[in-house]
Amino acid sequence: MVYIMCVFMLGLVLGVVVVASNPSPYFGALGLVVVSGMGCGMLVGHGAPFLSLVLFLIYLGGMLVVFAYSAALAAEPFPETLGSRSVALNVAGYLVGVVLGASFFWDGWFGGLWLTVDEGAEFSLLRADIGGVAVMYSSGGLMLVLSAWVLLLTLFVVLEVCRGLSRGALRAV
Repeated sequence: MVYIMCVFMLGLVLGVVVVASNPSPYFGALGLVVVSGMGCGMLVGHGAPFLSLVLFLIYLGGMLVVFAYSAALAAEPFPETLGSRSVALNVAGYLVGVVLGASFFWDGWFGGLWLTVDEGAEFSLLRADIGGVAVMYSSGGLMLVLSAWVLLLTLFVVLEVCRGLSRGALRAV
């Protein structure tokens, strides 16, 4: 399980590097999806599958709004890809920064945080996620519905703002 968590953490760092180094909104949105998936995978490994699912769905809904807005405003015929020279230089610079930061903090990190939820199952009576599900449905259900409605409203507002002088995405068929 430690190896899977290492893969999730490596994917998270590489996704953040892709988001930070890419000027094109298309590949930046791809990096955000990777970061979201890897972060939710880390949450699942540490015992929060329901929280991971809720965060993944809400975060992807918010990213859909941001991606629709940025893709509508920056409609480039030839966007810079991950293999272009300037993006590759940015990726190399960010990776050097990550390696330098990791080497600076390498001695002070705590290795006990790699313990996942499945390795301590003998000592627990309930899964930690069960209490979170109960609270989400009792106290947070209205907030969940409200945030889904706000994301849908924001998506329509962004599509209406981006249409410009043409009919745009919200036209009668």
